[in-house]
Amino acid sequence: MNKVILIIVVITGAITYFSWQKEELLSKLLFSPYFIKRRKEYYRFLTHGFVHANLAHVLVNMLVFWSFGSVLIQYFDIFCGNFANLLFIGFYLAAIILSSVFSFFKHKDNPYYSAVGASGGTSAIVFASIFFDPWNKVYFFGVIPIPGIIFGGLYLLYSYRMSKRGGDNIGHDAHFWGAVFGFFFPLLLKPELFQYFLNRLIRIF
Repeated sequence: MNKVILIIVVITGAITYFSWQKEELLSKLLFSPYFIKRRKEYYRFLTHGFVHANLAHVLVNMLVFWSFGSVLIQYFDIFCGNFANLLFIGFYLAAIILSSVFSFFKHKDNPYYSAVGASGGTSAIVFASIFFDPWNKVYFFGVIPIPGIIFGGLYLLYSYRMSKRGGDNIGHDAHFWGAVFGFFFPLLLKPELFQYFLNRLIRIF
């Protein structure tokens, strides 16, 4: 396992564990658009990505993070050289922050809305990986193999529809915008990678 991946997993697991032991810590770190607006606690845009609701939540997020993050760092290494690890860290942290911006404006006047978890960041990692290898299989529920580009389309559609429906206590907006950011991030680095993506996309034909 890449050291950067391991460090982030350990830090996330540790902060999550301690937040379970001390409710005050969890309350201080979670994403609350209302408090961000009223108290100017902008750090919450980032810290909520390092706390999780329960064991299943943190295990799933960290498994996805480890599986796809390890691959993505290799792509960053190929296209960005020695700065791959640093780039990956910046990308992941930015994804956690940016994936929550829409939710902030949507819920900034709602004192009862809050969210935790790294799902926006992990969605970005998955979709950046899809960009570099669109036909690589994504194992849905860890069992059903689906080509990444097809999984990505279905994931975005599902996240969008569930965001509109609401009521299930899941941050679908963060999933959606994290995924969008992750897919387009390589193009922000090197616009010429669009041709690389097209070549990978049409290779099946």
